[in-house]
Amino acid sequence: QVQVVESGGGLVQAGGSLRLSCAASGRTFRSSGMGWFRQAPGKEREFVAAILWIGTSTAYADSVKGRFFISGDNAKNTVYLQMNSLKVEDTAVYYCAASTGRGWDTGAYWGQGTRVTVSS
Repeated sequence: QVQVVESGGGLVQAGGSLRLSCAASGRTFRSSGMGWFRQAPGKEREFVAAILWIGTSTAYADSVKGRFFISGDNAKNTVYLQMNSLKVEDTAVYYCAASTGRGWDTGAYWGQGTRVTVSS
């Protein structure tokens, strides 16, 4: 079985920064990529950022471009999300996913989430 665990969430003031960490572990598991999603109260879960190990390509939601940066270590199935210039709108539970290559919805392992609260 694959376990995914996130950490680094917390309460911060608007304009501040946080760095989230995520690690996926399994006896023989090797992800094709890892990503971050978030869900605010009353809202659908939305894509935030992802990194694919092939070519180390990255992708970001328009709402976080220029503020959030994703990085990772393929060998360790580990990913980070550096969040800068945080806004109140960034408040959400952030989930990490490790992809098997079949897509995020049906081909990924998910963590339990880490809560990020941005206050004004």
